[in-house]
Amino acid sequence: MTPLTWLYVPADRPDRVEKALVSGAHAVIVDLEDAVAPEAKSAAREGLRELCWAVSAVRVQIRVNAVGTPWFEADLDAVSQLPVSGVTLPKTESPDAAEAASRLLGGHLPVRCLIETALGVERAFEIASSPAVSGISLGEADLRSRTGAGEAGLEWARGRIVNAAVAAGLPRPPQSVYMNVTDLAGLEASCAHGRELGFFGREAIHPRQLPVIEQAYLPSEGEVARAREIVAAADATRAEGAFALGGEFVDAPIVASSQQVVALAERYGTRNT
Repeated sequence: MTPLTWLYVPADRPDRVEKALVSGAHAVIVDLEDAVAPEAKSAAREGLRELCWAVSAVRVQIRVNAVGTPWFEADLDAVSQLPVSGVTLPKTESPDAAEAASRLLGGHLPVRCLIETALGVERAFEIASSPAVSGISLGEADLRSRTGAGEAGLEWARGRIVNAAVAAGLPRPPQSVYMNVTDLAGLEASCAHGRELGFFGREAIHPRQLPVIEQAYLPSEGEVARAREIVAAADATRAEGAFALGGEFVDAPIVASSQQVVALAERYGTRNT
């Protein structure tokens, strides 16, 4: 199952990387791009080799610099020698970018694409459909700066990314980061909205955001109980079409959704309340 919480951490802060690995995040994204100044990128890249990656419960990805930057090829060369789970490729605007990254990695590491530009959003399904791409997500901060869109203006792009991922057979994408690390109530409300839009989990920029994200995206005990009931009834009846359960009409899509809820609870648990 894909991670529910993703935590960004600067690659040039090894102390923060070590803390991130034990933060409780399901995945850690070590950032060589926006979080690292141009003059510090080479040293940060070299420093990755010295970090301890022996944390089997945490998936670690490296956000490299984008295709066309002076650091792209060196980043990919360094990452290809690290025991990490994949690469996050920023500012992806075409399948060619992901395929170039995959080639430089020798095809051994999955490439997850951040879509952060208007052109990238327009090409979201084309990007997601590339065999080189293991997942996509939306980079809202960059998209806001380029389009001038506010919350309402981002709704179409959010839906576009979710739909493109699912249409291409990829995992549902995580929601983009919430930039105000002290506004946990706002984060909670935003996560609830993101869940309604179809996102699965969320990226974070501070460890204090992780419990809020996790709780927002976990199913309740009641939801899990109902899902188990539906799955059990479907197994017992071996129904291929719709059937009635407690006055509710249940069909194959509802059974599939219930199976996903059960799998999520078995992997990450249920909400506290």
